[in-house]
Amino acid sequence: MREDTIELPERDLRLHVLRAGTDGPRVLLLHGFPEAGFVWGPVMEALQGEARLLAPTQRGYAPSSCPSDPAAYHPRALLADLVALIEAEGAPLDLLVAHDWGGALAWGLAAARPDLMRRLLIVNATHPAPFLKALREDPAQQAASAYMNALCAPGAAQRLLADGAAGLWAFFEGWDGRPPTWLDAVQRQRYLALWQASLDTMLAWYRASPLRPPQSPDDAVMRLRLDPAAVTVRVPTRVLWGEDDRALPPSLLEGLEAFVPDLQVEREPGAGHWIVHERPGRVAQAIRDALAP
Repeated sequence: MREDTIELPERDLRLHVLRAGTDGPRVLLLHGFPEAGFVWGPVMEALQGEARLLAPTQRGYAPSSCPSDPAAYHPRALLADLVALIEAEGAPLDLLVAHDWGGALAWGLAAARPDLMRRLLIVNATHPAPFLKALREDPAQQAASAYMNALCAPGAAQRLLADGAAGLWAFFEGWDGRPPTWLDAVQRQRYLALWQASLDTMLAWYRASPLRPPQSPDDAVMRLRLDPAAVTVRVPTRVLWGEDDRALPPSLLEGLEAFVPDLQVEREPGAGHWIVHERPGRVAQAIRDALAP
């Protein structure tokens, strides 16, 4: 496994990436918040003899480009980054793998540009249609997602970084109701350096999105309309879901088949939102299964 930098001048973008493997199918892995490309390291090590793997640290996450313009984090801009990256590396991908915020982008990319990938694997990342419905109608999901509004509040980065980033460690230590045994000293050092360098631009992803719990009847999420045709994914898709995820509970899988006709869902008992860290071997096997004929 090696580190690399990809320059995408048409996007005015520099991406720090991890690469592994030199032969086999091409796999792109997308991280979520508050993580970075390094989250995929153990998965890539397990697969590096079987595939060509690329894990970028996305826009707004150091040491990749972190522009200050809020417009740089609009979903259209983030999707354009992925299009440029995939085309630069050679489209189509054999498999796009994505977790959390990376998954939110992957759902959108698969619906809009199915020509860029042959298959899709989503790991604990909700499709926008059931998520929008839950945010509007389900008090339990509104409570589970209340952290999104807190992340968008003025001064959120400073508050989260206070007291040694206590507010950020709480994401890992409290979300799934158990201590994160994977969060050793090396991982803590990596995460702290990432957050200290770029937390405010990482939070810009949340500020640019209307998909968060309504705080009044006039909130943007209450007016948002999704054209079913625009969010239907016709790429063969697998979903791996840690069932102990408290922020994105398995109830968000209900009705997913209406938007993903070619769908296989695998539930992982005892795993939570941070399944990529908790069970990298299981995630690696899901990638093998998704790549199988």
